[in-house]
Amino acid sequence: MKQAFLLFSAILVFGNSFMSCAQNKNKKTKEMDTKIELKPGTEVATLGAGCFWCVEAIFQQLEGVIKVESGYSGGEVKNPTYKQVCTGETGHAEVIQVTYDTTKINFEGLLEVFFKTHDPTTLNRQGADVGTQYRSSIFYHNEQQKETAERIIKAVDASGAYNSKIVTTLEPYHVFYVAEDYHQNYFNENGEQPYCQLVVKPKVDKFQKVFKDKLKKHQ
Repeated sequence: MKQAFLLFSAILVFGNSFMSCAQNKNKKTKEMDTKIELKPGTEVATLGAGCFWCVEAIFQQLEGVIKVESGYSGGEVKNPTYKQVCTGETGHAEVIQVTYDTTKINFEGLLEVFFKTHDPTTLNRQGADVGTQYRSSIFYHNEQQKETAERIIKAVDASGAYNSKIVTTLEPYHVFYVAEDYHQNYFNENGEQPYCQLVVKPKVDKFQKVFKDKLKKHQ
């Protein structure tokens, strides 16, 4: 659905200027080593909450987050392209990989933002974006992350915050493929495009309002 939306919006508003970007969908991705080397006091989280453009734009603004990369996890195809992932047949989810400073935010703090900035009760869907690649997912890097996620899911379900049960998948982290270059920092560099204005920006605006005390100082 996202691809159809983008194409339709491009024809109506931007014409050929956006099509040049869409043609880059076949560029190869870069595989990250499963052994992530981290500096002391930093950890990594891998999260899927629908379109990674939306999720990246939100977590980039969160205090304690050092780096956010958009990419793919959870599938069986090695070095998948965006075009392949969009078919929903590779098993991958669109995700972000977040490197964060544990002295400023912990994994539980990341999950608080995660669960409040997307709908974790819609199976393989976020808004008009439909498919297993848009599944709500947490790829845990260790047992502590898994236990934290399980505890928070139970707590949110018990709170009655949603009318339906959370369907977020908990999947062991194996490998993360960095998405094509044009997907990185997408909202910041393409904020005037229709999808960004109609889908990404409202989510970012809501995040900034709800988490105004947790934004980076320069926001």
